[in-house]
Amino acid sequence: MRSEPTWRIPAGVLALLFVLLAYGVAVASYVSPRIAHWPGLTQSAVYLFLGVVWLLPLKRFLIWMETGRWSAPPTDEA
Repeated sequence: MRSEPTWRIPAGVLALLFVLLAYGVAVASYVSPRIAHWPGLTQSAVYLFLGVVWLLPLKRFLIWMETGRWSAPPTDEA
């Protein structure tokens, strides 16, 4: 457990907000015009996929914010 505050948590939250904002702008600017003429169900599937895909790197990022490493610490299982 962490006993002292770390700079990684507020910096990580700000970085996450910035990256999500940039990702949302990129999707709205580049993807939306390209799929605007597609059927509504297909558009929904694309937006659902894009809404979930940003979660893939989130686990490692949250681990870094908490531990300072990009992978989970080893567990002591016997």
